[in-house]
Amino acid sequence: MGDLVVGFDLDMTLIDSRPGILATLAALSEETGVPIDGELVVSRLGPTLESEMSAWYPADQVPAVSDRFRELYTEFGVPGCDLLPGAKDALAAVRGAGGRTIVITAKYGPNAVRCLEYVGLEVDDVIGWRYGPDKALTLTEHGAAAYIGDTPTDIAAAHSAGTVGVGVPTGPHSADELRAGGAEVVLETLREFPAWFERWAQTT
Repeated sequence: MGDLVVGFDLDMTLIDSRPGILATLAALSEETGVPIDGELVVSRLGPTLESEMSAWYPADQVPAVSDRFRELYTEFGVPGCDLLPGAKDALAAVRGAGGRTIVITAKYGPNAVRCLEYVGLEVDDVIGWRYGPDKALTLTEHGAAAYIGDTPTDIAAAHSAGTVGVGVPTGPHSADELRAGGAEVVLETLREFPAWFERWAQTT
């Protein structure tokens, strides 16, 4: 099973990044003088930062404010990350079976690494700035057999890559929404992952 690769989304799949994002948005809003509804932003995590910033800033300012958010995130966002239930055991289950774990996320790669380090999660590779079809391409490039995420877009990426899509309703989408999006498996939390993974890996 040493060549088995399992991919994980980051925000709201492995970590609860909402407190840190709220703090970073507050700092950015204060600095730029532009009101941002942080609660609305964290209720729809998943798409790229640039697409979210375009809801609050003129198009010509989006690149600069997105870069500034990423800078502020190292100070305010990373310390606001918390482990989601079962995350550590989920990664350990794959590692214990001789598999590899990769994180594929829309988050800026270096900040994704900082978040993982802060909460004490170890993975084999981190690929940032991936969303939608780009996640599918990355799953294919790494030969992933499954992808675990919290949004229908994650499930769609898994399907496009020919991998098993596993949903966790720990983010903005319910279990029913993830099933409607085509998730072959929906786990209440990652606490259920090790038992599912053991059964599934025996058939892979």
